[in-house]
Amino acid sequence: MEEVKKVAIYARVSTEDQAKEGFSLDNQLEKLRSYCKARGWKIVGEYVDDGYSGRDIKRPAYQKMMEDIDKWDVLLVMKMDRIHRNSKNFMLMMEQLRQKNKEFVSMTESLDTSTAMGRFVMDIIQRIAQLESEQIGERVYDGMCQKAKQGVGLLGSPAPYGYRYENGKLVGIKEELDNVKEIYKMYLEGKSLQEIVDWFNEKGIKGKKGGKWDKKTISRILSNPVYCGLVEWEDILFKGNHEAII
Repeated sequence: MEEVKKVAIYARVSTEDQAKEGFSLDNQLEKLRSYCKARGWKIVGEYVDDGYSGRDIKRPAYQKMMEDIDKWDVLLVMKMDRIHRNSKNFMLMMEQLRQKNKEFVSMTESLDTSTAMGRFVMDIIQRIAQLESEQIGERVYDGMCQKAKQGVGLLGSPAPYGYRYENGKLVGIKEELDNVKEIYKMYLEGKSLQEIVDWFNEKGIKGKKGGKWDKKTISRILSNPVYCGLVEWEDILFKGNHEAII
């Protein structure tokens, strides 16, 4: 004899839905209960969010339902937009269900992951979401490369010592660039990193954030191609449009 499935039913209505016929909580719960009765399922929890948007997961009943995930086998909703209106949140929820071997059923949309067709449809939905995510990543990467080729800033990184950002571009700070020149001069004269550090600290010259100098900071300045007028992105050097000092 097949084991009776334990079901969590979820209903939600936002303030915008209040006046829409068919979206009332009573209507949703009545239909969900009838559906469970017709399929011989046992309702072990009813989770209701009244007046909450489906665009985020900060809903008390939804959070409680996911905390109770080990108490039920199937999550049942009337429509997919009752559980989530954000595709990313929906796919994250489906991954949680998959890891726990739980099923998801949308009553009016015939999406039932307990069936082969339902799992097939969900797989297609997940693949489309993955494709969309990868395409967005490619567009971001291409945009960042294009910015690097144009020599625009350091692509989201903090401005290095000697520069500041102005309208997305690196602009030199004379006093700091003079210090950078002194670092290179001392290094070429054969001074060690520690000797350079000691000299700057003894002179009371402050670092980028007003602190003391150390060997790591000096080493980063000596190896940073930005002082040669270059911008680095993905281990590729591009000519920048900022002031070079080396």
